[in-house]
Amino acid sequence: MVWGRDLPVAVEVVVVVLLAGAVLAAVHHAEVVAHRVGEPFGSLILAVAVTVIEVGLIITLMVSGGKNTDTLARDTVFAAVMITCNGIVGLSLLLTALRRRVAVFNPEGTGAALATVLTLAVLSLVLPTFTTSTPGAAFSGPQLVFAAVASLALYGMFVFVQNVRHRDYFLPLPKPGREAVAAGPGEPERYATGEEEHAPAPPMRTALVSFGLLVVALVAVVGLAKVESVTIEQAVAGAGLPPAVVGVVIALLVLLPETLAAARNARRDRVQISLNLALGSAMASIGLTIPAIAVASLWLEGPLVLGLGATQIVLLGLTAAVGILTVMPGRATLLQAWVHLSLCASYLFLATNP
Repeated sequence: MVWGRDLPVAVEVVVVVLLAGAVLAAVHHAEVVAHRVGEPFGSLILAVAVTVIEVGLIITLMVSGGKNTDTLARDTVFAAVMITCNGIVGLSLLLTALRRRVAVFNPEGTGAALATVLTLAVLSLVLPTFTTSTPGAAFSGPQLVFAAVASLALYGMFVFVQNVRHRDYFLPLPKPGREAVAAGPGEPERYATGEEEHAPAPPMRTALVSFGLLVVALVAVVGLAKVESVTIEQAVAGAGLPPAVVGVVIALLVLLPETLAAARNARRDRVQISLNLALGSAMASIGLTIPAIAVASLWLEGPLVLGLGATQIVLLGLTAAVGILTVMPGRATLLQAWVHLSLCASYLFLATNP
């Protein structure tokens, strides 16, 4: 009904509300499907659904042909990394620490996820700034192909490790007194997860219906984003904000449901699932978005600038150092939560005031 038309302000507001509702609906149905298949594969489904939304928003905005779209993919992916690794992680640790004083999680799985996120971020977002094959912070054609293939391969390996090889590293740690499960040679002691802690999984029919509605919601998100693409760019420019804020707006919109899901799990004392959601979203945002944008760049006009600036590289490096120190002990307090939230606030402030 609104495709390809000049819309009055009142209708624009309605479309924005419907777009936000479609994003929430998509993640809700992804959660239903995820609950059916169980963890940690459920967190993977949520991350992939969010990434599909993100790619759709980026491509529709780039196709609209507005100004400064050559850096939109970089700005959006970097915003997603900073918001997930600092904002969502910090919020999850904060909610758990307020309730339990100390947030306890599995350092093996969380550390592996963080290492993968940081490697993907450096390969895709930092290296283009220092390569010399092409002028500016962009990859050459072969370099972009290599970065896309390497990102997919690394993401695929992580999915294999998370869901097959070392699945127990990404499950919530048990409460004291849980019956131990026999571990293999050299493996740490694990415990049964106990179905009494979780709501019953939805029946197969409900999961299939949610899967169909998930597809419908994702199509609606991409379509409505195309309708609102020009309006978003004009609103940011009209407010006198830097073009990079468009990427922040996309990331905030896409990650809002993910943030709500992580907060719910943290309140239920399942901080491991919250961290899986946060780091899984950051990982999928790079490992799946960059290859998709690389393919799309074959028919998109203009260069694809992926390299970060000096300020962004400093923030990414600080995020890496803080994240490593947070993950290594497998325990975090209010201090670690506040440090991550402070980093997220610093990024948002500098994005609007570079």
